[in-house]
Amino acid sequence: MTSRTLLVFPALPYANGATHLGHMLEHIQVDIWQRAMRLMGHTVYFLCADDTHGTPIMLRAEKEGIRPEELIARVGVERLADFTAFGVRFDHYSSTHNQATREVAYELYRRHQAAGTIETRTIKQLYDPEREMFLPDRYVRGQCPKCAALDQYGDGCEVCGAAYSPTELLNPYSSVSGAKPIEKESLHYFLKLADFEPFLREWTRSGRLQTEVANKLDEWFKDGLRSWDISRDAPYFGFEIPDAPGKYFYVWWDAPIGYLGTLKEFCAREGLDFWGLLAPDSPAEIVHFIGKDIVYFHTLFWPAVLHGAGLKTPSQVNVHGMLTVGGEKMSKTRGTFVNASTYLKHLNPEYYRYYLAYKLNPTLADIDWNLSDFVNRVNSDLVGKVVNIASRCAGFIEKRFLGRLAETLPKPEMLERFGALRLDIEASFEARDYARATRLIMGLADEANQYIDHEKPWVIAKNSARDGELHQVCTQGLNLFRVLMIYLKPIVPALAARSEEFLNSSVSAFSDVDGALIGRPIQPFTPLLTRVDPKAIEAMIEASKEALPSAPVQAPTAEVTPEPKALISIDDFNKIELRVARIVNAEAVTGADKLVRLELDLGDERRQVFAGIKSAYEPAALIGRLTVMVANLAPRKMRFGESQGMLLAASSEASGLYLLSPDAGAEAGMRVR
Repeated sequence: MTSRTLLVFPALPYANGATHLGHMLEHIQVDIWQRAMRLMGHTVYFLCADDTHGTPIMLRAEKEGIRPEELIARVGVERLADFTAFGVRFDHYSSTHNQATREVAYELYRRHQAAGTIETRTIKQLYDPEREMFLPDRYVRGQCPKCAALDQYGDGCEVCGAAYSPTELLNPYSSVSGAKPIEKESLHYFLKLADFEPFLREWTRSGRLQTEVANKLDEWFKDGLRSWDISRDAPYFGFEIPDAPGKYFYVWWDAPIGYLGTLKEFCAREGLDFWGLLAPDSPAEIVHFIGKDIVYFHTLFWPAVLHGAGLKTPSQVNVHGMLTVGGEKMSKTRGTFVNASTYLKHLNPEYYRYYLAYKLNPTLADIDWNLSDFVNRVNSDLVGKVVNIASRCAGFIEKRFLGRLAETLPKPEMLERFGALRLDIEASFEARDYARATRLIMGLADEANQYIDHEKPWVIAKNSARDGELHQVCTQGLNLFRVLMIYLKPIVPALAARSEEFLNSSVSAFSDVDGALIGRPIQPFTPLLTRVDPKAIEAMIEASKEALPSAPVQAPTAEVTPEPKALISIDDFNKIELRVARIVNAEAVTGADKLVRLELDLGDERRQVFAGIKSAYEPAALIGRLTVMVANLAPRKMRFGESQGMLLAASSEASGLYLLSPDAGAEAGMRVR
């Protein structure tokens, strides 16, 4: 096998809050992959940094009465401590607010300027007259101009899914001060993304992305690639644009460049050729792992930035789903929004690593942390199946044979068969199908336990004349245990390290499964892992609960109340065509907190509808059910695609949101009368 050089990057966590288990999902996924690739003999540089620029950082630091540099330094120390505690082992961890990132950001900007892919134009933006600052889209709130929903963000409605500019909001207000924004002109800098469309169309279909991601990108190509605003006005925490006083790089310019800044620091430390690694013909591979909410930035904007600067583009961008708890979004009020530091006070981090591995596969499906299944899975697999093998055999070796393994094995062919599965397990790890890898490993664990159950060393031990047999059976069991721990090493590295110490046998490669441990001493056995205590889960949830946050700054309610709807006649009502529809597919919309894309069967045709119901329903649970839709509503073009109708739903603050459904016996296509 040819050794590869892999530059591996998880998404950079934003330095504006504590590390939670949603963050940890991605970093554990990447850590398992990079550890597995090292065990396969590849050279891996695993790098990450805090994403530290932008208005939210500036405002939070101001609120705490400290400088932004102090805030990001503190968060960086806390973040790295959390990752380290969960076994995430970086080769280098940095910050995007460093000299290396500044230098690379400036260099790439100059290259794009020289190539003519940067343009300037004057735009109108909303401006907070009290704070004397331009407002990012997410710091403007108001009524949706399409459906009049209250308290929506400045870039899109989470109720109806409409996309719009902040200047289109009804009754807008600044969420920073509560003031009514005014329009003000400003000169901005843009990357001409459309210039890269031919390259990007080819790149996105070159096998570097999951098929479902590439298919999603076709929607953006269809809508046309727009120039990307890469500048912001002072006051702003970030890097000032060269030769443009008062203008700063938008965080989405220098945040991905932070990957390269971190690499540059690492190369300087290790004596590596930074620009050589990034040359288009370099054999090094750039591998990204990201959540599905930032696909646009990493699969269109980022490769365009690299390609336009004459650099190597990513070899892989691996996209994963979000973390849910018990099938629902994480919630502070329910105690399921768990910070890493809170988890660590109650539970072993390797429990979480194993459970994620048991669930993770190469798709974009969300990963559900089911707490009762979590307890059962860890206790059954890691403790009951794997560690149990060592505990059933080690005592006899220590007490009866002075802690020394037998010179021969009774079934060497069984050990060889366990080792023969190595290539299959390696392939599963490389494909990020950890769920399959754990199934294969636990299948071997079942076989190992069946062997011990059949041989019954505790029965053999009653007859001293059978000591030789006892010695061999227990040595066989410990060798099978060793193979399992080698395969599990990327997933539970701390448990693997304790196992290696116990067996007096270090592991540096998956190929170490070949050969047997015989005729050598081992250490006295001590418990390697204890069972998950359900009471610890309860304590963690209780510690994670928070009271509802205070309401955000906003304008008086009277200013954002929709106008009363005018009465309609029966003739108007008769124009509305209501039909029964069957939901044949449902999926969360990448980049929207509440939208679900539904495929509806109306009996004689199928429609696509976007509905703001994710807060009330897990998309997969909707498939197969009947609902009612407005079938003759004019299609509406949204940034996620075309919505070809509207579902009927009822809601209240007390009860939440509910889709309307017909009585039993109704069929798709029926008209509602």
